[in-house]
Amino acid sequence: MGRLFGTDGVRGRANADLTAELAMSIAVSAAHTLAERDLSHPPVALVGRDPRASGEMLEAAVVAGLASAGATVIRLGVLPTPGVAYLVGEVRADLGVMISASHNPMPDNGIKLFAAGGHKLPDEIEDAIEAGMDTAFARPTGEGVGRVHELVDGVEHYIGHLVDRVPHRLDGLTVVVDCAHGAASEVAPAAYERAGARVIAINAEPDGLNINDNCGSTHLDVVKAAVVEHGADAGIAHDGDADRCLAVTASGEEVDGDQIMAVLALAMQEAGTLTDDTLVATVMSNLGLKHAMRAAGIRLVETKVGDRYVLEALRAGGYALGGEQSGHVVMPAHSTTGDGVLTGLHLLARVASSGKTLAELAGVVTRLPQVLLNVPVADRAAAAKAADVTAAVSAAESELGESGRVLLRPSGTEQLVRVMVEAPTAEAARSVAERIADAVRTASPA
Repeated sequence: MGRLFGTDGVRGRANADLTAELAMSIAVSAAHTLAERDLSHPPVALVGRDPRASGEMLEAAVVAGLASAGATVIRLGVLPTPGVAYLVGEVRADLGVMISASHNPMPDNGIKLFAAGGHKLPDEIEDAIEAGMDTAFARPTGEGVGRVHELVDGVEHYIGHLVDRVPHRLDGLTVVVDCAHGAASEVAPAAYERAGARVIAINAEPDGLNINDNCGSTHLDVVKAAVVEHGADAGIAHDGDADRCLAVTASGEEVDGDQIMAVLALAMQEAGTLTDDTLVATVMSNLGLKHAMRAAGIRLVETKVGDRYVLEALRAGGYALGGEQSGHVVMPAHSTTGDGVLTGLHLLARVASSGKTLAELAGVVTRLPQVLLNVPVADRAAAAKAADVTAAVSAAESELGESGRVLLRPSGTEQLVRVMVEAPTAEAARSVAERIADAVRTASPA
């Protein structure tokens, strides 16, 4: 059996892979693991979730597990993942639990854990929690059983935090906000409005079943059409748990995470807040971002794919900005993790303060044509290492030379192998990517 924790917590099909029993076991072990590291008091844990239907079941299991281990539990209800991280630090809790599968479809769900201060858990603590799931812990009784409370104003506290962090008012801007029928449905429209924008909220009516359903940051056609229809200055799209942000220009053109990072990096460089003139990004970022940053005198530090690796590099170097092409953007001065609404606020603040359109600002990055194929497989690790797949990648790299690049990696959360190719033309990128994808499919049929 592989490692339980992936690049962003534990994730799987709710009530099949991720059962109530598994969720409770994780929660019990997490409470005991943290308690053993600090014997001064019983651990305090915050629990939030996105609005998927299975979150109600998993929340009940997690809360029960934590309380049965003696932890004091504070339920937050529906709240974005970065909101849970923020409140963990704000109330000085020992642990945060977010029940969400982020951008995944509704049948999936997941469990993300945050340590004290709202930071993602390091690998060694995740490993300790996983190992502890096989341990028969002593069960507290009587007054030792944990109590469960509600934090009724958590959403309001989080919105206030977001608005306080906006570097420039958004007055005069009209923005379409796609909430993906997810955890941002209440928070995002309120935050953008309080910061001064005129907001047109779409896909902000979660019913437990419609999260990420042809909307949000993974389906931008809806927000593109709405921006053009309403004559808005920009569109912002979040995913189910609102740790991502992608954008759309007034003419309906996509602005991806690389372009967002470039806009923010240049703004921070101008303000003198971009530590060591350095941006942290993953190996998935487009070559166009590298070229734009080099031209501006900004150094690019590359990491493995996954916002946890971006966070590690940010902390290790004391840097001020990092993120992923997918729209995870981290600004450590304001948040301990990727925060989609915070990112959108800062992006729109740059538009408002500069007097330029979003298209003009994002145009600093000239993207090399890039094709990303997600190939379903039976065994993602084995497929990525297969000899025929390795040979196909080597042949493609020789063919592209310095004019492009190939990146192949198993997904950290799904049984997929991701094939990314950049090339001088979209046709060449597609052709090379399909050849590699065919080798992956042959190596491990789904």
